[in-house]
Amino acid sequence: MGSRATAEDRRRVRPRIFRLALLGVGAMASPRYAPAGLLVEYGSSRVMLDGGPGAVPDGRLDAWLVTDERAELIAGIRALGRARGVEPAVARFKRTGLDIRPRKVVHTSHATYGYLIVAEGRIIVWAPEFLIFPSWARGVDLMFADAAGWKRPILFAGGVGGHAAALDVADQARKRHVGRFVFAHIGRPTIRAIDAGEHPPFGEFGSDAALYYPRRLN
Repeated sequence: MGSRATAEDRRRVRPRIFRLALLGVGAMASPRYAPAGLLVEYGSSRVMLDGGPGAVPDGRLDAWLVTDERAELIAGIRALGRARGVEPAVARFKRTGLDIRPRKVVHTSHATYGYLIVAEGRIIVWAPEFLIFPSWARGVDLMFADAAGWKRPILFAGGVGGHAAALDVADQARKRHVGRFVFAHIGRPTIRAIDAGEHPPFGEFGSDAALYYPRRLN
């Protein structure tokens, strides 16, 4: 007959790590921030989302996922990923307890994506670039989103897409019952708003090297 676990045995049992690290929150050619990128750590799994030169994780990686395989920084991202033995791509990553799935967003003339990150009943969205708020982000626990523009959207030439205005994105996130909301792709108009002391009507500005622990979300 087996014996009951002792107090010492129970202390040795540790919950697996579940942590999100914002390695950068900058839009393209940001004068202040590293490129927008998120490192997902769950148990022994380590997955990088976007980033690039200046926003690179230490240590090994199991995958490097990107939202746009034709992004301006993709050459640098591919070189960084290959140096770590992974091939950056739009892809799904699934391992015991963790599921990271690409979902389409409206952003430019070619296919671009955000990601749903699911673990321990928490649903997190990484969507750093879009023109229209993604419908699949409704009711999620935590969302990292675009803030390239501030009061007005940034539209690409020829009407092929662009970036939503941060103020509109914040309003949409609140209406769609997003739990915690973080701007993680901050462009020059939003930097000027930050410097002027302005704040979004909902959510918060992310920062390079910020850490998030999904278990602690209310």
